Amino acid sequence: MNVCMVAYTHYEADNRVMRYAETLAARGDRVDVIALRHPNEQPYSQVHGVNVIRVQSRTRNERMKGEYLLRTLSFLFRSAWLLAKRNRQLHYDLIHVHSVPDFLVFAAWYPKMRGAKVILDVHDILPEFYASKFGASKQSVVFKLLLLIEKLSAKVADHVIIANDLWRDLIVARSVSKAKCTTVLNCPDRRIFCRKGRTRQDDRFVILYPGSLGRHQGLDVAIRAFSKVSDEMPFVDFHIYGDGGEKQRLVELAGELRLENRLFIHSSVSLREIAAVMSNADLGVVPKRSDSFGNEAFSTKILEFMTIGVPLIVSETKIDRYYFNDSLVRFVPSGDEDALASAMIELIKNSDLREQFVRNGLECSDRYDWDVNKNAYLGLVDLLTSRGSGADIKTELDSCA
Repeated sequence: MNVCMVAYTHYEADNRVMRYAETLAARGDRVDVIALRHPNEQPYSQVHGVNVIRVQSRTRNERMKGEYLLRTLSFLFRSAWLLAKRNRQLHYDLIHVHSVPDFLVFAAWYPKMRGAKVILDVHDILPEFYASKFGASKQSVVFKLLLLIEKLSAKVADHVIIANDLWRDLIVARSVSKAKCTTVLNCPDRRIFCRKGRTRQDDRFVILYPGSLGRHQGLDVAIRAFSKVSDEMPFVDFHIYGDGGEKQRLVELAGELRLENRLFIHSSVSLREIAAVMSNADLGVVPKRSDSFGNEAFSTKILEFMTIGVPLIVSETKIDRYYFNDSLVRFVPSGDEDALASAMIELIKNSDLREQFVRNGLECSDRYDWDVNKNAYLGLVDLLTSRGSGADIKTELDSCA
């Protein structure tokens, strides 16, 4: 098949987009991806059999509403123009659009009109994501407008993929039918995330957080918790990898707490690079807030840490309690820096507990292996492009699960 993906993201830093694209390319499909570009990147390259076309630069996450809207609209129009142009040559069978934002699905209008099937893949549910990012009320006009856009976008798509089961219940209740909506978790790709062993030779104990730096991720709580640990544990360092709207505030907070030589905030790196960094960590931390968007946003990094064999401290959120339990990770109350500090000290001192979490986590991650679950996605793609019915799709997905 000829497939094109549209994603307002940097391709090589997005596990979900890479995983789908490389899975299709590996079985012989032609796969193009329209994505964002770093300033030093070429507009076009081939990455593991996938043709990556970078149509717009993005050097930082937008912090102003107007800037975010203008840049995503610019990406929408550029993608729509490029899709129409390339579709005349290639006649795409499938357009797989990755949200956020949902309205990027309208970039596929011309290929859809010419017979292509369209998948809308909701990585983060947009109205709630916007409310968290910009502090908007759920009673605001903008939030209600985003709900309308969600419904219209789902209607345009032939099928909607959603990133976790809690969000599937929510989006089915308000925007799409059950038969037209499928949950596909962010399963780690074991070609990238696997237990390779440590290459670091120093005697430091490394706590690690890799991911976006939004407020809902709770990194300020983790930094304050670490400041309570650092004096008692002088051999422990905390490394943060990522970018986002909170980055400068986190740097300033580290300075206020005098953690400059113990806490290191790095820029984001490619998925393959971060897998190597994670392999050298002693302890992972996922400190999401439960009072915001993070309460129901599934954290891929939990399964990635488990697959690599790194024990975890995780804030109690609705989504993480849904998928995991106390035998797999050390849960702490969300937003409680004292409890998080105590959990850090406990796991730093208790190597047996760390090994228990590693063993159980490796077993858990086997159930969410992409090689095991990818057949559900491929079955959906094949049924859509052969004009399978919604009922056929559900039956195929149920059998794959």
